Amino acid sequence: MKNIDTTVTQTESNRAAKSITDQFYEDVIAGLTETPKHLSSKYFYDANGDKLFQDLMNCDEYYPTYCELEIFSDKTADICKAITGNGDPFDLIELGAGDATKSAYLLKYLLDNKADFTYLPIDISSNVISYLNIALPITLPGLQIAGLNGEYFDMLEKAASISNKRKVLLFLGSNIGNMPVSEAEVFCGKLRSHLSPGDMLLVGFDLKKNPKTILAAYNDKEGITKRFNLNLLERINRELKGDFDINQFEHYPTYDPETGACKSYLVSLVDQKVSINNTATISFLKDEYIFMEISQKFTVAQTDKMAMDSAFKPIYHFYDSKKWFTDVIWVAE
Repeated sequence: MKNIDTTVTQTESNRAAKSITDQFYEDVIAGLTETPKHLSSKYFYDANGDKLFQDLMNCDEYYPTYCELEIFSDKTADICKAITGNGDPFDLIELGAGDATKSAYLLKYLLDNKADFTYLPIDISSNVISYLNIALPITLPGLQIAGLNGEYFDMLEKAASISNKRKVLLFLGSNIGNMPVSEAEVFCGKLRSHLSPGDMLLVGFDLKKNPKTILAAYNDKEGITKRFNLNLLERINRELKGDFDINQFEHYPTYDPETGACKSYLVSLVDQKVSINNTATISFLKDEYIFMEISQKFTVAQTDKMAMDSAFKPIYHFYDSKKWFTDVIWVAE
């Protein structure tokens, strides 16, 4: 009986892996055959992408990490007081948890103050979830954790199915900025549809500031952002049998201070053809680009309007000392 269970588990695991690879392939081909070409930023985060992003967060120019860490380290008690409310049990659900460096401040404070909560980190990277499930209970004894590997909304439905406790969502690191404003508004509305009145959303927004400061964060001197973007092409080579010549693509970032849109592209340096899985051939003209990512910057007024348009009420704004970044708390109405 034990052997049968193991076989079933392994079979299900293989099916899941195949499904993820198939979806990756479909999304890549769809993006590279459209005009203009684009790739989904959610695929940046394989094991190598995770490491490169950690390196990026530690480089001098990449200020969002420092700003948000300052908020979480200096305002820990105030944030925790806000999310614990009247002391009822709750699920603390983090979307795109990464290494949980910032949320660890909250987790430790909540544990020290005997809060009744379960931490449910959600991440598309199985590498990340595996790490959190193993490491956090060691570094934070007594933590109740159940990592969820998958897409945000699928995992939110799963979280709701396993617990009817009040929900507090964390969406940190200005991940909300990885969408154009119109898509971010739709995303917030969809989040609200998964919540009940009284549930909370704590979300980080990178604010508009000197354009040179912003652009430098996405064009660092060490070239980490460049390697982070190119790693997606390398991932396609590794996992989808692609034959991208990485040296024939150049990283190009832009920032528009009027709209607040910071965008990253990979530009083809020559006319070239790329084969993927021996089933698709993608043609590139010299100077043709692949749109890789947007990192949207906001005003505080924009964030408040987004909350209200999505049936949330903005109740707290926490800032770093430079007021370059804000973490806000919205309550579902």
